[in-house]
Amino acid sequence: MKQLTCLLLALAFSLSLAAQQRSANVNLIPEPVSLVKNGGHFALPQQVTIQCAAVPELKIATDLLKEKIGAATGSFVNQVTHSDKTPAIRFVLLAKKDETLGAEGYQLSVTPQQILIRANEANGIFYGVQTLLQLFPAEIESKEKVAGVKWHVPCLEITDYPRLGWRGLMFDVARHFFTKDEVKQYIDAMVRYKFNLLHLHLTDDEGWRIEIKGLPKLTEVGAWNVKKVGTFGNFTPPAANEPRNYGGFYTQDDIRELVQYAKERFVNILPEVDVPGHSLAAIASYPELSCTPGAENYKVRSGEQIMDWSRGAPPIALLDNTLCPANEKVYTFLDTVITQIAKLFPFEYIHLGGDEAPHNFWEKNEQVKQLMKREGLKTIPQVQAYFEKRVEQIVISKGKKFMGWDEILEGGVSPTAAVMSWRGMKYGIEAAKAGHNVVMSPTEFAYIDYMQADEATEPRVYASLRLNKSYQFNPVPAGVNPKYIIGAQANLWTEQIYNIRQAEYMTWPRGFAIAESAWSPADKKEWNDFVSRTEDHFKRLDLAETKYSPAIYDPAIRVRRAADKSLSVELTPEIQGLDIYYSFDNSTPDRFYPKYTAPVAVPKDASLLRVVSYRGKEQVGRLISIPVSDLGKRVGK
Repeated sequence: MKQLTCLLLALAFSLSLAAQQRSANVNLIPEPVSLVKNGGHFALPQQVTIQCAAVPELKIATDLLKEKIGAATGSFVNQVTHSDKTPAIRFVLLAKKDETLGAEGYQLSVTPQQILIRANEANGIFYGVQTLLQLFPAEIESKEKVAGVKWHVPCLEITDYPRLGWRGLMFDVARHFFTKDEVKQYIDAMVRYKFNLLHLHLTDDEGWRIEIKGLPKLTEVGAWNVKKVGTFGNFTPPAANEPRNYGGFYTQDDIRELVQYAKERFVNILPEVDVPGHSLAAIASYPELSCTPGAENYKVRSGEQIMDWSRGAPPIALLDNTLCPANEKVYTFLDTVITQIAKLFPFEYIHLGGDEAPHNFWEKNEQVKQLMKREGLKTIPQVQAYFEKRVEQIVISKGKKFMGWDEILEGGVSPTAAVMSWRGMKYGIEAAKAGHNVVMSPTEFAYIDYMQADEATEPRVYASLRLNKSYQFNPVPAGVNPKYIIGAQANLWTEQIYNIRQAEYMTWPRGFAIAESAWSPADKKEWNDFVSRTEDHFKRLDLAETKYSPAIYDPAIRVRRAADKSLSVELTPEIQGLDIYYSFDNSTPDRFYPKYTAPVAVPKDASLLRVVSYRGKEQVGRLISIPVSDLGKRVGK
C-alpha cells in the first residue's frame, strides 16, 4: 500500500511538472527544446524600450517587434543601444558562443521585470522574437489597436534550437504566377514558424518565370498562356484566337529584391529550373531545344492534358515536353541559364528538377539512339543520367551544388549530387545510405497540394493528406546516418491553386506540422497537444488575416457496400471532443439531429447526405453535403 501511495505521489508530481511546462497559455509552434514555466508574468508597459547592439542584422527583429507591439497595443516603442534603466526587452548576442545553441538557437527568459533574448547569431534573436510574439495574447497579430487586452507574457525560461538546418517550403510559381509581393507575403508567413528555406519552382510546362538575358523569348513567349478557370488538367485545348496573356515573370531586379527580402528574414531561396521534362514553356520559346519534329508548333500549356498517366510513371507524353539530351544546343542553353541563376541566387544549391521525364519520344528518336551508341548507354534511364551528369558539371563550374528530384538516382548519378526525395521516404533512405545529401519531402507526409479534407469541400486532387498524417512525419528515419539528412520540406504544387489566399489555405495548418517535424525534438511531438496549440494559432492567423484550412473539424467520410448492395457511411473525427450530426432528408443538420455513433446505413431512397461537427453547443465543422450518387462512387476508395 505504501509503495502504491509513493507511486501515485510520483505520478502526480510528474503530471504537475508536465502541466507546468505545458501551460494552457503557452501554445508555441514549433515546440521548443526546453520550456520551464515560472510563476507570474511580465506586463508590457505603455512605453516600451528595446535594447540591442547596433548590429544591422538585428534590425529586422527589432522592426518586427516594434511594428507588432505598436499596432496592436498602441504602446510607444523605442530602440536604444544602452540604457540606464532596465529596458522592457533586451537582445544580447553572446560574446562567448554557446555551442548548444548553434547558429539558429536562442535562449528566452521572461521575468516580471524584463524579457531577455540571447543567441550566438542574429538569426537566433529573430527566432526568439517569433517565439516571444507567440507568448503574447493572440491579439498581438492585429493590424489595429485592440482595447481591453492584458498584454501579459508568462514568466518562463526557454532554450531552443533546430533539429534540422534546412526547413523548407516549396512554392510552385510556374503553374500559376504569383507576384513579387505575394511571394513576400508567403515568406512573412513561413518565418513565423521558423522555416528558413523557400524553394521556388520557377519553370514548368505552364510558364517560365525568370528573366534570362540573351534569351528574351523565355519570358516573351514562355511566361504566358491562356487563362482557364475550372479543374486544371481537364481544360479544353486553347483555340488559336484565344489570347495568351495569363502569367508573368520576375525580372532579374525582382529576383534580387526577393533574395534580399528573404535574406533579411534569414531565409535562403533555392531556385529550381525543371529539366529535362516539364520543359514545354522553354521549348515553345526555343523549339530547337527539342529533337522532335513539329516542336515549332508547340505552345505553353494552359492546363489541357499533355500526359497519359494511366499506366503509371513515367507517363506517356502526348507531346514531347523534354529537352533533347542528344542536342548540344541544350547544354549551351542551360549554361547560359545556370550562369545567370548562379549570380542571382547566393544559396549554395541549384535545383535542376529531373522528375517525371517521359521516355516514349526518346525511345524512337534517332539522335537519342546515336547518343546511346556513342556513349555506350544501354537504357533510357541511363540517357537521363547522362543528361543529369552533364548538367551537374555546368552547375559545379559556376561554384554551386547540384540537386534534383529522386528520379536522378535512376540510371546512375554522380556521387556529389544532392537528392530531394519526393516519391516516399525510400529513395531518400537509399540516397543517404549511398552518401548523398538528402532533403526529405515525401508525398505521404509533405505534399500540401493534396486535399486535406473531404473531397466535397476541396478542389479535386488525386490524393489526400490530412493534418494528423503530416504530423507523423519523421524526416530522419532509423538506420540512416543523420548527417546525410540535411533537411525536411513541404511542397506546394499549384495546378489547382489560382491565388495567394488558396496557397495560404493549403499551407496552414499542415505547415505547422512540417515546421515542428523539422525543428522540434522527435520525442516532443504529441498529437493532442499539437491540436490544442494549432487551435490557438487559428485565432492568430485570423487576426493576421492569413487564410487556413479548418479541416481538422471535419470528419473523414468512408463508404462501404454490403453484400446486398446497400451503402453504409463511416464518419471518423480527426480530433477528440467532437460530436458529428447528420441528415439524409435534405435538411441542414444541427446538434438536435441524429448524432453519429456507429456506421450509418444509407436509406434506400435518400438522395443527399449532410454532415456537421460540433464541440458542445458550438458548430466548429463545415456543413458537408454529398449526393448519395457520389457516395456510391467512393466505395473501395
